[in-house]
Amino acid sequence: MTARQESRTQVGIVGAGPAGLVLATLLARAGIDSVVLEARSRAYVQARVRAGVLEAPTVDLLREAGVAGRLDREGMPHTGISLRFAETPGGPAEDHRIDFADLVGRGITVYGQQEVVKDLLADRIDDAGLPVEFEVSGVEIHDVTTDAPSITYTAADGTAHRLRCDVVAGCDGFHGTARSVVAPEIVERVYPFGWLGVLAQAAPTTDELVYSHHDNGFALYSMRSPEVTRLYLQVPPDTEAGSWSEARIWDELQTRLACDGFTLNEGELLEKPSVTGMRSMVASPMRHGRLFLAGDAAHIVPPTGAKGMNLAIADVRVLAEAVERFYRDGDERGFDDYSATCLRRVWRAEHFSWFMTSMLHRFDSSTEAGDPFGVGLQRSQLRYTVTSRAAATSLAENYVGLPHGAV
Repeated sequence: MTARQESRTQVGIVGAGPAGLVLATLLARAGIDSVVLEARSRAYVQARVRAGVLEAPTVDLLREAGVAGRLDREGMPHTGISLRFAETPGGPAEDHRIDFADLVGRGITVYGQQEVVKDLLADRIDDAGLPVEFEVSGVEIHDVTTDAPSITYTAADGTAHRLRCDVVAGCDGFHGTARSVVAPEIVERVYPFGWLGVLAQAAPTTDELVYSHHDNGFALYSMRSPEVTRLYLQVPPDTEAGSWSEARIWDELQTRLACDGFTLNEGELLEKPSVTGMRSMVASPMRHGRLFLAGDAAHIVPPTGAKGMNLAIADVRVLAEAVERFYRDGDERGFDDYSATCLRRVWRAEHFSWFMTSMLHRFDSSTEAGDPFGVGLQRSQLRYTVTSRAAATSLAENYVGLPHGAV
């Protein structure tokens, strides 16, 4: 049997997505060593297109961590969104702007998750020369109920390793290893639809995101840059993306996003269309001994509320503070409070994401007769949201992001 190479760090981090990399960055700023282990290659994690909306507290944190230079230069600040809907079935749609700046004095920034990852990797590897091990396999986490946990894995060159540490952060996503070690209780909700998403070489024709409630189903108009749009259509959950031709996708987007004075630019699709299922999941607790879950390993939200990446970063902010307190003062209360503290924000985000999803999507697409009562409730909620300052403020403060420690 080949002997394992042994090494030691203070915090072992499994997963090089936004959660793992932000945690590593915050720890490095506090003088705490960490090693990040990632199953995929650097090229892969830098290229995967995911979320694109950063809450105000997320932007603040990235600035505080010193990794927001390119974000500030290239990110697209938005001070509102539009809710687009018709007053009556089949009627003309109208835009109703939710003005974040007026309602809560802050906004969001459109900047792709892959761009955040690029910035974090450049800061850690290229600038600081700190360890991120890519293309590892066979990751197993051991002895988390002791004060000396470890992680075993096989490196990209086939060498067997054991990484000894004081704390392990499981930032390895829904399909990762860490959650099975914690063995939390899982509650979830699966929605009866998915999103068909496309990325197009087409200049945005509006400065802000548009959430459209339509008789054919929901549509979202968003952007990734001044030259690229990101668009989504509600579809049945078992939809094969390849069954939709480009012409059909553009026709349906034109239909669902139609509004007086609005133009939808069409362009070359930059990647194959894909279908994302819509579901919510919460795992509790988010800690077992010295192993802490963060991000998709602990919770999933439907993308309607733009919360996934932001929630992952909020988790590791709490964890970084707990780790720093442990090393500075020998105080483990931050560890003890971690799960409860994170889950308060998780459930707030889950509720907001459910609210946005329930208000905007058609739930009756499987029945020809439809559900006029349900649609009436949705239109009532939309109307109330855009005419009541209190309701609009509630949407705005949740969308922009509640301050750290507010929930």
